[in-house]
Amino acid sequence: MTGQKKITIVGAGLAGSEAAWQAANQGCHVDLYEMRPVQKTDVHHTDHCAELVCSNSFRSDDALNNAVGLLHAEMRTLDSLIMQCADEHQVPAGGALAVDRDNFSKMVTEKLESHENIHLHREEITAIPDQNNGPVILATGPLTSKNLTAEILQLTGQDSLAFFDAIAPIVYFDSIDMDICWFQSRYDKPGPGGTGADYINCPLNKEQYESLIDALIDGEKTDFKEFEKNTPYFDACLPIEVMADRGRETLRFGPMKPVGLTNPNDPDGDLYAVVQLRQDNALGTLYNMVGFQTKLKYGAQKEVFKTIPGLQEAEFARLGGMHRNTYINSPELLDSYLRVKSAPHIRFAGQITGVEGYVESAALGLVCGRLAADEVLERDLKLPCKTTAHGSLVNHITGGHLSDPTNGIKTFQPMNINFGLMPSIDVPREIDGKRLRGKEKSRAKKTLQAKRALENIIAFKEV
Repeated sequence: MTGQKKITIVGAGLAGSEAAWQAANQGCHVDLYEMRPVQKTDVHHTDHCAELVCSNSFRSDDALNNAVGLLHAEMRTLDSLIMQCADEHQVPAGGALAVDRDNFSKMVTEKLESHENIHLHREEITAIPDQNNGPVILATGPLTSKNLTAEILQLTGQDSLAFFDAIAPIVYFDSIDMDICWFQSRYDKPGPGGTGADYINCPLNKEQYESLIDALIDGEKTDFKEFEKNTPYFDACLPIEVMADRGRETLRFGPMKPVGLTNPNDPDGDLYAVVQLRQDNALGTLYNMVGFQTKLKYGAQKEVFKTIPGLQEAEFARLGGMHRNTYINSPELLDSYLRVKSAPHIRFAGQITGVEGYVESAALGLVCGRLAADEVLERDLKLPCKTTAHGSLVNHITGGHLSDPTNGIKTFQPMNINFGLMPSIDVPREIDGKRLRGKEKSRAKKTLQAKRALENIIAFKEV
């Protein structure tokens, strides 16, 4: 491959790391740039590639009934680095795939550094590389540096969009009162590496729940900077106090719902709501508060969260926080192969494209890495078909989004993977002599969509 053009990838988060791995495994030479630790961010704590700055969960691992689990399975089929490292460092989490965050990102970094086709540069890129150097993948994520953001704005010729993402607190296990709390997954459902008793549950009666709601609403919040004041939240990651302010029962039917649980410490008590904590590291010394992402000030967080039964003596390894995420107007800017229409040597990958979630970001990196390799190796560009989770994500951000006819494409918002992004499929009226109705029919449809997707992703790999 003497004289072969290199692929330049800017950003070694989940998307950039996966893109580099895919392209390198196709036989391409990759220059991967990561600005940390030379240039730090407000939320990263290490210089590892693919550091997880929010939850340690990759969400459901159920490939036949959950779209995220399907995306996991497709990525495994396509030899994903992110899934390989996640599987290697999973921790118990009920029906979810959660990881030991430090060992996960350390393994990703080691794999990239040891790959013969990847050169990992520790420096900030302030200008988009020229097309003469080969394909470029911008995978700088939601925390793109100011200098590169200015370059992107100049390239796109329009204002970037933005939304807020919030970080949940992490508690030391040995500071949790297990005479009050107990281990149990909802409906005792086990997941990867789990037992069906993978969450710590903190019980609240009605009075305690009402007091917590008041404290969340009244607690002192972080002030917004002037440029952040009109930035909308992404509904799938709302701060806990914002959810509380939307209605007093919102949390009790959301992250604090008490269904599928029985408190062995007080079987006859009033289990009106629960706060769940999920294991955050392999040692089991750290647990994060599920759904409790917040913009409360640190002092308020300690005061409010210690009113939760079982957390009265809680010690926090990390308190919650908030950062502003930025994403581009992908349907208008990108073609169907994720290339910038006005500069086709450039692709965007990951969360900056308007996909939401760790796995979705990595999946976009996977696709971009393969497409860039196709170009360098002078092969026909290949995309997974729209019936797959990967293909449906690409389709959504490049043309599947329905715009408001009065506002054009400006209504584009971040999106998690879901079965609604995939083409529909016919469902038989009955299975094994049983008539399908309501939820049973919906579940059967998802399973059929998932099976079709897995067949098609195998076909894509073999082409």
